[in-house]
Amino acid sequence: MHVLSGGAAAAVVKGVQAEFEQATGSRIDGTFSAVGMMRDKLVAGAPCDVVIFTQPLIEQLIASGHVVAGSARSLGLVKTGVAVRSGTPHPPVRTRAELHAAISAAKGIYFPDPDKATAGIHFMNVLKALGLNESMRGQFRAFPNGATAMGEMAKSTESGLIGCTQVTEINYTEGVDLVAVLPAEFELSTDYTLGICTHTQNLQQAQFLADLLSGPASEAVRRQGGFEF
Repeated sequence: MHVLSGGAAAAVVKGVQAEFEQATGSRIDGTFSAVGMMRDKLVAGAPCDVVIFTQPLIEQLIASGHVVAGSARSLGLVKTGVAVRSGTPHPPVRTRAELHAAISAAKGIYFPDPDKATAGIHFMNVLKALGLNESMRGQFRAFPNGATAMGEMAKSTESGLIGCTQVTEINYTEGVDLVAVLPAEFELSTDYTLGICTHTQNLQQAQFLADLLSGPASEAVRRQGGFEF
């Protein structure tokens, strides 16, 4: 069972993997990265049974015939937050001025792909709004997805690091702490939605996996990671 998913939902898929594989005898082959990159893989013809992208992107893929109409199911809303490495001070970031000060003081700024990742695109727009997109460019540490960005920040031995991505990718990564969600004026709340691919080779199993991902089987792991529903 091939799954293409935004990184924000990686832990949700892994959370139901054992139950799915035991019940069906099939293995889940999941690929998790920026939603734009995963969409490109789907459109290019990569094997796929279930996708988990942003809700508008799922709607586009239904319209283009890549996702089965009527199969869309929301996993919940995920906000975008600010992170630091565990054991380091948590700077105040709840206002525009505080966020500006925290980013300005950073020695390294970790975030996902500013061209293909939902949170990366948004964070770059926040940096532009704060007037920091050019002056802080030397501190940028961009990675293909938020989970990788947070993992690399956790491993870094540099001091004065800050990151921004979906709260799920922060909460599911050992070694980093969620400081707070972005200030209200910069808030991004993303509806992660699954869809069944029109070219699935096993519609029954795809529907079963969709039930697990959007139903009670995954509710605890979704809430733990920061999904809101």
